[in-house]
Amino acid sequence: MSSLDRFRLDGKVAFIPGGGGGIGSALACGLAGAGASVAVVERTRELGEPTAEKVRAAGCRALAVVGDMTKEEDADRAVAETLAELGSLNIIINAIGGGAGKVLFPVHEYPRDAWDWIFELNVRANLLPTQAAARAMIAAGKGGRVLNISSVRAQLGINAGYSAYVAAKGAISSLTRQMATEWAPYGITVNAISPTFVDTPQVAMLLDDPDFKKGVVSRIPLGRVGTPDDLLGAVLFFCSDASAFVTGQILTIDGGLTATQ
Repeated sequence: MSSLDRFRLDGKVAFIPGGGGGIGSALACGLAGAGASVAVVERTRELGEPTAEKVRAAGCRALAVVGDMTKEEDADRAVAETLAELGSLNIIINAIGGGAGKVLFPVHEYPRDAWDWIFELNVRANLLPTQAAARAMIAAGKGGRVLNISSVRAQLGINAGYSAYVAAKGAISSLTRQMATEWAPYGITVNAISPTFVDTPQVAMLLDDPDFKKGVVSRIPLGRVGTPDDLLGAVLFFCSDASAFVTGQILTIDGGLTATQ
């Protein structure tokens, strides 16, 4: 096996909740480029099928799975459907999350319904499919890869009303370490990436504000926001045999932002 072959994913099946989104779709296509089959999990077929079509166009098998990952029965069914159609489940990438810019309140006034929504979107929608995927990996007895998406906001506060979001992403980072500890005996590695702002349709309205974008970029030493492609190298590392002895790690991908704090 050559050094680069360790990054190949031929014969592997990746299960990606949120795989139709800006980040999820780019990662699904990137994994397909390395040889993986992909189950794209979204709330509707219309959201997931375009990514599935891109994966098929790359010559890999793909499945668009419909389900609400905040519901345990949907997460279990999505995993079962993936196993039935694609034959295995070796990788899960949790690409559901966000919402921070939609509910900004001072921490002492943060409303319960907004707080609960952020945690549903960023924690519960990650936990439930990961539990279902891990049970399948444990039953198969061949190990596996779990990749979570945290945020630099799990490390850094910001005086802009983000208390629920920073708490939720902090929970993801802590869960990553805990899952890694518990699932290591089964050969399952669990890691996370921790990006700064990534230019996707989800944050387009924020980045369309010149003053907001200038403020963000001014704090990033490399002088720009991230793109989904900036995440792909780390994702391929964590999902492949190249990271076989790496678990419980959170890799910051932020253009140097946290190095200046």
